[in-house]
Amino acid sequence: MDIVVIDNNNASDVVVLDSSTTEKLVKLLILLSHTEPMVLQLGSSLLIPCFRVEQLAPFLFFPDRPLQSSTGDWASAECPTNGLRSVINQPMSLTADSPVHSSSSDDFAAILDAELDSASDASRDPEEVEEKVEEIDDDGGYNSDNRRIKRRKLEVYEEMVESQSSKSQGEAPQNLGSSPKKNMCTHPGIIGGMCIRCGQTMDDESGVAFGYIHKNLRLGNDEIARLRDKDFKNLLRHKKLYLVLDLDHTLLNSTRFADITIEERYLEGQRDTLPDTLKSSLYRLDLMHMMTKLRPFVNIFLKEASSLFEMYIYTMGERAYALEMAKLLDPGGVYFHSRVIAQGDCTQKHQKGLDIVLGQESAVLILDDTEAVWGKHKENLILMERYHFFASSCRQFGFNCKSLSELRSDESETDGALATVLKILQQIHSLFFDPEHVDNLEHRDVRQVLKSVRKEILKGCKVVFTRVFPTNSQAEHQQIWKMAEQLGATCSTELDSHVTHVVSMDAGTDKSRWAIQENKFLVHPRWIEASNYLWKKQPEENFPVSQSKE
Repeated sequence: MDIVVIDNNNASDVVVLDSSTTEKLVKLLILLSHTEPMVLQLGSSLLIPCFRVEQLAPFLFFPDRPLQSSTGDWASAECPTNGLRSVINQPMSLTADSPVHSSSSDDFAAILDAELDSASDASRDPEEVEEKVEEIDDDGGYNSDNRRIKRRKLEVYEEMVESQSSKSQGEAPQNLGSSPKKNMCTHPGIIGGMCIRCGQTMDDESGVAFGYIHKNLRLGNDEIARLRDKDFKNLLRHKKLYLVLDLDHTLLNSTRFADITIEERYLEGQRDTLPDTLKSSLYRLDLMHMMTKLRPFVNIFLKEASSLFEMYIYTMGERAYALEMAKLLDPGGVYFHSRVIAQGDCTQKHQKGLDIVLGQESAVLILDDTEAVWGKHKENLILMERYHFFASSCRQFGFNCKSLSELRSDESETDGALATVLKILQQIHSLFFDPEHVDNLEHRDVRQVLKSVRKEILKGCKVVFTRVFPTNSQAEHQQIWKMAEQLGATCSTELDSHVTHVVSMDAGTDKSRWAIQENKFLVHPRWIEASNYLWKKQPEENFPVSQSKE
């Protein structure tokens, strides 16, 4: 028989809950099973053998607390439950007693309060249960992320109640005319080879792995679709969308100790000897033998963006690195919770995908410095200018120039990449939730909003390229051509009176000379790239074209 150990002290191989939460859990089990479970008190631990581990799994989805079980036969043990019965018959309020250092325990305490109320009234509609959670949120002041975490637990709980009630009635389902097909478990998810609803042993390879949410968790396609739909509706109630954030070169830049150049040695000095701008953004990670620099404005960016989006970290780095970076960016654990996706979570090699993000694709925006890894989701992508603080980063991408660290400089806090993109995110969010569309939000597509905002940047420009693409290549297939079109420009291979800009890398070509003679703008290709990254048409005079020396 599977058992769950709930230890009120501490142990590395058990689920740790505070004492009042444990009492509330036992009371909930009694209400769910309609019988008093046999509870064996062993010191500070409670052994509950009457419920299988997988039936409790929905309540114990704490990524930092893996669910453990052991096997034993406690049927003959004498169980002094009288004392416990007197305790659980007393009115309790778990929320106030939960340990302040554990957001998981706080969530669990609040959700048990709601579920005890709902379990005691079998006729209550699931919508009423959701309303109860809203009341808890309003009274307790929890943020919207915690509200929806509780709702997710409630959704799984509602399914478990259906399964539990049919089991507790014995032959009752037949008397009620229920068909075996109706009561058949659809196996929505698997943990450790067992269905999270019925406990049946399952193939570990079935479904999609969501190991970043809970170790060994896999969900079926139908369950993923259901969770996305429910979560999307709940998110819209709080006027939020989803934001997926890359780490390296987008939010921060890291380097190994071994790659630090002579001109960067000053970074290894005592913190009080560093410039003020570095004291709060440069981190030495001795255990990882590396140094990390946060991008300017990142703290304000995350704080502001969190009020508009549910945020994910998504990196091609290893999980240990991703979690360490998440701690630097979100030391209080208020922005990302368990939503940290690393290389090992990806379902395709060298590719990132939204298949492991529990958000509707039509409501997801992505910030990343690399377009190629988002092959299937380019319409969701906002391409970021790479942040190269360390010299090793410049060398990695083939730049033969001094890095920001070697120049003892940095991006601007107020006009840098993150400050710029925050304004765009706020604009897109505002347009998505425009009061004119309030009755049709579920059918809105943030990708179309992003597309419309981007097309305004070079709207009205007609561009001709010269000496930019390889000979005999198809111009319309080149990245810079596509970028110009995405920004709203009209691209052409022929000159006419409507052309406004000639984009060239050589002022000596016929088309370049025509631009000068006709008083048209002659600009370097970087003009298009800068306009793309800065989300604004850049001054043409800042991107002059010199004559080739060939």
